[in-house]
Amino acid sequence: MTGTLALLHTSPVHVPVFDGLRDRHHPGLVLRHLVDEELLARAREAGPEAVGGAVAAALAAAVADGAEAVLCTCSTIGGIAERQTGVLGVPVLRVDRPMAAEAARYRRIVVVAALRSTLEPTVALIAEESGPETSRVSTVVVEGAWEMFEAGDRDGYLDAVAAAVDGAPPVEGCVVVLAQASMADAVDRTTTSRPVLASPRLGLAAAAAAVSGSRGAVGD
Repeated sequence: MTGTLALLHTSPVHVPVFDGLRDRHHPGLVLRHLVDEELLARAREAGPEAVGGAVAAALAAAVADGAEAVLCTCSTIGGIAERQTGVLGVPVLRVDRPMAAEAARYRRIVVVAALRSTLEPTVALIAEESGPETSRVSTVVVEGAWEMFEAGDRDGYLDAVAAAVDGAPPVEGCVVVLAQASMADAVDRTTTSRPVLASPRLGLAAAAAAVSGSRGAVGD
């Protein structure tokens, strides 16, 4: 497929992850990466609403530069970004919504996060996707993992996340949700027999479909 998708990241580590997914699953899709680490720092300190204006400005600039859809890969500010769809006139997606929709099919969900600021928006999103058939959600914060991530210890970070997933109490009909896109590669390090969901592949697929739909609408 062809088309241009802008991605708003709060860490540069996401760039090669999404480039790799694009190469494997969506060849021809042009990705434009926007990285602003300060957005997450400010959102953690003052709450996601504090960066609403900055997020809106970044997304508007991406659309002005030719993006046919935008994907926000940060779960903490994804809801803030998603609100801009009606304002910008192109689809604005949060990377974790398709994952939350998949998780909502299960009776019990364990949300694993390395940042406490990610828990509230992720749990709220799952509840939104669950509707009246609300799933039972429990949460796990992987203490010390984010410090490893910030220090550049990717293996230590992923191993800590995988250990937290494997250490979650076994519950029938349970799915594990990795709340942050940076956790995705921990899936391959787990030993649990329970399904473990990560957001990058599902989120990029939804965004690629949005680009395709946007191009179709223009051509109609």
